Amino acid sequence: MDQNFTDMVSEKYGEIASSELSSAHAGVRAVAEAFGYSAEELAAIPADANMGLSCGNPTAFASLRSGEVVVDLGCGGGLDVFLAARKVGPTGRAIGIDMTPAMIDRARANAAKDSYVREHGNAKFHLATIDNLPLPDASVDCVISNCVINLAADKNAVFREIARVLKPGGRLAVSDIALKKPLPEEIRDDVMAYVGCVAGAISIAEYRIGLAAAGFADVAILESGVSLKTYTLADTPAGTCGSGGGCCCGSDSTATCSGTASDWLRDVPVDDYAASIRVFAVKPKA
Repeated sequence: MDQNFTDMVSEKYGEIASSELSSAHAGVRAVAEAFGYSAEELAAIPADANMGLSCGNPTAFASLRSGEVVVDLGCGGGLDVFLAARKVGPTGRAIGIDMTPAMIDRARANAAKDSYVREHGNAKFHLATIDNLPLPDASVDCVISNCVINLAADKNAVFREIARVLKPGGRLAVSDIALKKPLPEEIRDDVMAYVGCVAGAISIAEYRIGLAAAGFADVAILESGVSLKTYTLADTPAGTCGSGGGCCCGSDSTATCSGTASDWLRDVPVDDYAASIRVFAVKPKA
């Protein structure tokens, strides 16, 4: 995954940011609920914050507390940032990071619609890559992310950057996609037409090794048990991650793009090879 891949990811997510995908779409809402968001959570935040791009709900297991600083890597339209802002309260801060300008624009527009954020001003968004965060060393209590680290070209660099910004004793709570076993070439090519979220994923073992190498302790990685075929609920165009994000089928892609994401998922035994996972780890205090 080189710079061309990164540029393709940004291009495709920019297109999604400009789309009408939202919780107002029953399929998009169904995907989010299947991956762990309650109807009440989705109703409490702007509908445009949810584009069906999730593979879990990291705010559900991050144990966020009042007054904490939490950073969301690859924040998209702000879904997890807005939920985190409510959990850390008026004395805390929720910070969203995304490398796609259109996504940051959408997140900021959603912040203007969110009554809680407007009242307390405790959610901010920054344009940056997740391997080069615009944050000081040891300034964050918790880092969350949702189906984004799999898209990073250098995942170990991301793990090191997370460790840098976390305070001693700080924690990582991530929802992501990882491989259970290597993808055969013929399936990998098809999956790439579906999503870089699988084709770019590393194995669960590599995930654990990478976090340990970055200095994390108490690393726990669990499969969520939710089928990746859940994305068929949204039934949106192929070349998307989940219900509407992704990095394939750009002008430089060799994949054939036709039909819908549901068509690809019905034909590919993706659950045999990949899984949505919950990742938790702690930066040691000393």
